[in-house]
Amino acid sequence: MVDEKGIDLALLKEIKDVRRERISEYARRRGTGVHFIPAEKGSVWDVPCDVAMPSATQNELSGKDARALVKNGVVAVGEGANMPSTPDAIKVFRDAGVLFGPGKAANAGGVATSALEMQQNASRDSWSFEQTEARLSVIMRNIHDTCHQTAEEYGAPGDYVLGANIAGFTRVAEAMQMLGVI
Repeated sequence: MVDEKGIDLALLKEIKDVRRERISEYARRRGTGVHFIPAEKGSVWDVPCDVAMPSATQNELSGKDARALVKNGVVAVGEGANMPSTPDAIKVFRDAGVLFGPGKAANAGGVATSALEMQQNASRDSWSFEQTEARLSVIMRNIHDTCHQTAEEYGAPGDYVLGANIAGFTRVAEAMQMLGVI
């Protein structure tokens, strides 16, 4: 669904949280400027956009969907779930030069926030939203920088998939060495 006037958050909450209705009801009630594509007639990935954020389930975005996004001019894709793009979709994005943030990097904020919460609880401390947000910002910038630098180091500038995979593997291998496992 696309709402050209911008999402009416109050209406969306009313429909989903209070009435427990389908998103098609949002489109019906909002009226003109809202484009809803029923599942049997297409996909949300058929809608032209600059940025796509697959964030629902694993393998929700296929190679066919990725080709439609590329054809419609997508510039960047950031995964907001665990592996929502199939390997074929990722290949399509990479081959087309679409900026691609893999979930292991782009979706790390939730895990990082849980770790911050555990740290706060363990220290019997209470942080403000602003303090937590500042710490999370540092963590997420570090993830970005690490992916970027690792991709460059291994001869694939801008390839965040490669950067995230190699950086993650390296960290695990180093930890295993430090613990004497290998």
